[in-house]
Amino acid sequence: METVVIVIHLMVVLALVLVVLLQRSEGGALGMGGGGGGFMSSRGTANVLTRATAILAALFFATSLGLSLIARMDDGPGSILDGSAVVPGAAQPADGSVPPAGNGVLDVLKQQSQPQAPATAPAQPSGPQVPAAQ
Repeated sequence: METVVIVIHLMVVLALVLVVLLQRSEGGALGMGGGGGGFMSSRGTANVLTRATAILAALFFATSLGLSLIARMDDGPGSILDGSAVVPGAAQPADGSVPPAGNGVLDVLKQQSQPQAPATAPAQPSGPQVPAAQ
């Protein structure tokens, strides 16, 4: 859809440039007033070109607004809290377990606020222990 609107927009831009360049200069600073001949009278040409310029300008604004709305719809609403993958200084579980699937800031904070399971006690020795030498 966006490509179709861009192509239409480019065609409108080219037509607008051509129509503006075809119009007769009011100042006549370059001395190119154009001859008296032509397929239309100067008044009829001015009316047609003025009307064409107005229509093409309206189409230009419409396609510009359409393109901006299409670009806006592509960007979904997002949150900066969901975009962060890892928070610096966030503690990883000591038992090596994998954290939950969510890895946003809020998920890390929930994980930190939950009480951690007590670490398992070391295994009891199976026999008598000899004291370590100092």
